[in-house]
Amino acid sequence: MRPMRLDLAGFTVFRDETTIDFTDADFFALVGPTGSGKSTVLDAICFALYGTVPRWGGARGLANALAPSATEGRVRLVFESAGNRYVATRVVRRDGRGNVKTANAGLQLMPAGFDVTKLDTGLSPDDLGEVVAGTPAEMEQAVLEAVGLPYEQFTSCVVLPQGQFADFLHAKPATRQQILVNLLGLGVYEEVQKKATARATQAEAKLEAVDQALAGLTDVDDAALAAATGQVDRMRELAGAVGAAVPELEAARATAREAGAALAALDAELAVLATVRAPDGVAEVARAVASARAGADEAATAVSLAEEREEKLRGELAAAGDESALRLLLRAYTDREKLAGEAEAVRSAVTGARAEHGAAVAALAEARAAAERAETELEAAFRAHEEAKATDQAVALRGQLRDGATCPVCEQTVAAVPAVPADSAVAAATAAGRAARAASKAAQSVVQERDGAARELERTLLRARARQDQVQDRLAELDGQLAGAAGPAVLRRELDDHARLRRALEESAAAVRAGRDAARRARAAVDAAEERLRATWRAFDAARDGLGRFGPPTADREDLGAAWAALTGWAGGETQRRRAQRAGRAGAVAEAEAVAAGVGERIAGILAAAGLPAAEDPVRATDRALERAEADLRELERRREQAGGLREQRSGYERGAQVARALAGHLRANNFERWLLAEALDLLVDGASGILRELSAGQYDLVHDKGEFFVVDHHDAGLRRGVRTLSGGETFQASLALALALSEQLAGMSTTAASLESIVLDEGFGTLDVAALDTVAATLENLAARGDRMVGVVTHVPALAERIPVRFEVSKDARSARVERTGR
Repeated sequence: MRPMRLDLAGFTVFRDETTIDFTDADFFALVGPTGSGKSTVLDAICFALYGTVPRWGGARGLANALAPSATEGRVRLVFESAGNRYVATRVVRRDGRGNVKTANAGLQLMPAGFDVTKLDTGLSPDDLGEVVAGTPAEMEQAVLEAVGLPYEQFTSCVVLPQGQFADFLHAKPATRQQILVNLLGLGVYEEVQKKATARATQAEAKLEAVDQALAGLTDVDDAALAAATGQVDRMRELAGAVGAAVPELEAARATAREAGAALAALDAELAVLATVRAPDGVAEVARAVASARAGADEAATAVSLAEEREEKLRGELAAAGDESALRLLLRAYTDREKLAGEAEAVRSAVTGARAEHGAAVAALAEARAAAERAETELEAAFRAHEEAKATDQAVALRGQLRDGATCPVCEQTVAAVPAVPADSAVAAATAAGRAARAASKAAQSVVQERDGAARELERTLLRARARQDQVQDRLAELDGQLAGAAGPAVLRRELDDHARLRRALEESAAAVRAGRDAARRARAAVDAAEERLRATWRAFDAARDGLGRFGPPTADREDLGAAWAALTGWAGGETQRRRAQRAGRAGAVAEAEAVAAGVGERIAGILAAAGLPAAEDPVRATDRALERAEADLRELERRREQAGGLREQRSGYERGAQVARALAGHLRANNFERWLLAEALDLLVDGASGILRELSAGQYDLVHDKGEFFVVDHHDAGLRRGVRTLSGGETFQASLALALALSEQLAGMSTTAASLESIVLDEGFGTLDVAALDTVAATLENLAARGDRMVGVVTHVPALAERIPVRFEVSKDARSARVERTGR
């Protein structure tokens, strides 16, 4: 796998759209400050292919794929693998609840010679080539087939991220063996062994099926063939004998059928003639029609008389005048009598209301005079109260005066101070004022009460006068209406005449309706009688038409009874004549059937002699027997041919099973894959040991024993110890040596498309001293100089970065990381 181009947007620290073009970067370095996003570039490559990143800790770390506050992240990787070019795309989104999920994932096989720069021209996903995988679930298998490595092995051999650089060095033997199997394509031999075993099993199953089929074909020898051929010959002779006798049988049966048909025809004629009989009550049908017609005429006459009387009464009622007008006049007389009595009562009410209203007005005037007097007394009490206050003030000054002293008010000498009254004048004046105010309020209350009563009586008087006016107006209206009218007694007599005529008219109308109902029933009776007569004639016509082939006599259409009598008499004669012929025809039938039975018995004997049961159609039975014999012969010949073919197939299956079993046994017995793995591991360790000696200045060699890695420490008398005892820097040197050796030698050892077309190292080169760093740089330069793979490193060691021709400088600001290419 060799990356060609990487596009990022919203992925971790790369918030803005970023493109990294690896097209001609055979030897490159990702450089930049710590935390700028160098390792994120490798994360993006892993995520585009496998949907996860080693340092995320599994699928639950998917939320790490999104840049802070971003809702969508996109990664697109264009890469080459085994001569094909692919584009892998993954999109993750954050939903409304904050959960991050993969929204889209796909892998497409790009057309040969596709220009990667066209990706910047806005091509749709459909333009990128054939869809190999269209969902996240399909991606795993599709990427495995395209790259040749599962995720764990990809991060151990191609992209070596921080913290997992030594995974291949420290892996368990079984894990390391599986990595080499995938890388070298040695699984093909196991697949060959499995397919050989499966093919041997299939061949043996087919061989067993052929043996079972042959076991069912043991009855196909020459004797069976001769017996089948003889049976065909016998059936042909039988068919000839039966074919010669059948025409005689057919002729006899035809004669019997003709005689039976003649007898059946005679019996059918007798059956038809036996059905001819006159319906019951034929004579009464015509009389019923005449009676119904007479009843209908009588009902029609009664209806005409009733209608004439009804019309006469209607004329008399119309001449009697308008009943409604009479009723209105009589009602007007009644209303006037009632209103006359009401007018007198209204006049009395008006007089009484006028007297009550006058008394109420006088009482109101008296109450208002009393109220005015109470108000005058209240004002006098108020003035007395004011005078009492002045008196009390003067009395209050007397307590301060002395005989012969000067008065402080008038400044005159007081000869003798008057005596001080025992009671206060204000108290007496206040009590008198309260009494006057109470009397004034009581007088005002009486005024209001009498004023209300006077107003109510005035309204009552007004209502009485209004009603008096209405009654007078209505009386005048009624007098005008009754002017010139007849008296009430005359009007009542005229209304009684109207009622009598109306009752008579209603009775006449009822008689008309009853007569019409009777007429309808009479007409219905006529229709029913006539329909019965027609039905009887139709029955006669049907009976006579059914006898048309026998030539029945002509019917008298005027007399139904005579027509039926003539027809039934003729049918009786015809029946007697045909009964006389039946005995001869029955004898002819019995004779013909006896001849046919004799021929049939002779044919049955021929069939029985051949071992066949009697059959209704002997020709068909013999033909079937011949067909069965011929079919049995053909089936026997087919089975003989099938047995020969099965024997040939058995020989081929037997040879195939033997060859497949032998191949599967050789591959399993020789442990071919294990031998190849051991050889590959020897070559890998030899190459890594040489690199490690250079990196460690001759201190260490790398060896393996039973799948485990060890180092030989030449600075400690050649002591061999496990690789897990190495320090961090020594572990880095050993891991780097293995990674470089694996990348160096895999192309020559692999048998499949799974090849290390690139290697990217992301580990602490800063742990190396100057000499070791120089050796690492020279080794990487030699590896890249071969031109058959891409070599990339992630470092912030300037001495190493300066020796690498292509550098991708990664920087980051507060918003997003970005990548800029420098160097050649």
